[in-house]
Amino acid sequence: MTYKFTTSAENAVEIANEVAIMLGHNYIGTEHILYGLVKEGTGVAAKVLSNQNVTPEAVLQQIGELIGKEENPTNTETVGFTPRTKRVIENAFREARKLGSDYIGTEHILIGIMKEADSVAVRILLDLEVNPR
Repeated sequence: MTYKFTTSAENAVEIANEVAIMLGHNYIGTEHILYGLVKEGTGVAAKVLSNQNVTPEAVLQQIGELIGKEENPTNTETVGFTPRTKRVIENAFREARKLGSDYIGTEHILIGIMKEADSVAVRILLDLEVNPR
């Protein structure tokens, strides 16, 4: 299925891909999407997370601690979504539709992440003491 994203959501996904490659990961996980949402900076999700004192640096540090970083990454191409990340995007799509939007925004992606309660992204948010409400 093809999804339509707002510009800020599209940018967040591109940033997620870039950070996954930078870390030497051969997949885009929920943790990379979370980083993309925070780093993108202009979307609703970035503002919500910023209000909870979540910074790109803090998320990146948590990814490093939980997942690690490949010392000499060799992949420089686009990497694919994990099954859980695909579910996050599907959840975001459903949330956008429920709210009457044809486009998936960063806020919908953040809700999609929160619905995947046992994901790395949610663990990072809890470690950073984010109030889920």
